[in-house]
Amino acid sequence: MSDAIDVSDKTKFAMPIRNLISLVASVAVGVWAYFGIIERLNMIETQAILVQADLVKNTEFRIKWPRGELGALPADAEQFMLIEHLSGEFDKLLHNIETGKAPFDQQQALTLDFYKQRIETLEVKVETLKDNVANLKAHNGNDN
Repeated sequence: MSDAIDVSDKTKFAMPIRNLISLVASVAVGVWAYFGIIERLNMIETQAILVQADLVKNTEFRIKWPRGELGALPADAEQFMLIEHLSGEFDKLLHNIETGKAPFDQQQALTLDFYKQRIETLEVKVETLKDNVANLKAHNGNDN
């Protein structure tokens, strides 16, 4: 007695239709779940790659921007130009003052004369006070 089954391309197989439909449905759900998981893994991997690229760019920006290696804002460039201009003007004025060619008008002359007189008056008053203090010390020193 042989229990061997002969299987060939001519072998017939009988199965209820509901079993066949459930088998096809199970395979379809399995394939759908597999590709859903693969898609999700691909999304996560892509997102991780993008985050890593952003992190590298952010680190580079964070290090190079304060050093001025990545350029400057237009407002900074404008401020630097104004500072350079004012520095040049200051150097010109300093040179003119040192050589005695400083701009001078009548109003400035009046103001300077006023302050000159005021300073001279205050110097006289300070000298008078110093003399009075010295006299008081000498007088108090003689009494003791």
